[in-house]
Amino acid sequence: FFSLPSRRDRAREREGSAMTTRFKKNRKKRGHVSAGHGRIGKHRKHPGGRGNAGGMHHHRILFDKYHPGYFGKVGMRYFHKLRNKFYCPIVNIDKLWSLVPQDVKDKASPDNAPMIDLTQFGYFKVLGKGVLPSSQPIVVKAKLVSKIAEKKIKEAGGAVVLTA
Repeated sequence: FFSLPSRRDRAREREGSAMTTRFKKNRKKRGHVSAGHGRIGKHRKHPGGRGNAGGMHHHRILFDKYHPGYFGKVGMRYFHKLRNKFYCPIVNIDKLWSLVPQDVKDKASPDNAPMIDLTQFGYFKVLGKGVLPSSQPIVVKAKLVSKIAEKKIKEAGGAVVLTA
């Protein structure tokens, strides 16, 4: 069962995307003196307050609905936070081999483990996601190493050197 296009749809197709005046919603208001905008304010000024006014009061429902968490505080302030103190770029062990240059990879063998200094690549800490090739040991120099990363590097026959 299908429905035929309405008069409004046909009119829209004729006119393109612009809606015909006789189908606009404001036609309902014609003939009623203030057209829904009131006698005194006459659709002027700012009846609800300007901008975000009333977010805690008369506009609260809309603020809570569309902007949850807009008001209020959480946690503690950290005054004068020196970001450098917390700067610690990480690399996982599955990325270590991609940092080793190709000519060093070619020379590497089970008895000749390449050393990789992670601070040269801008990394401070090694984390333990992924696996290292067990056939090829590697010596890793880093400021910080997680327990799991250290365990996996040593299982592959490599070593960890901590730097200051």
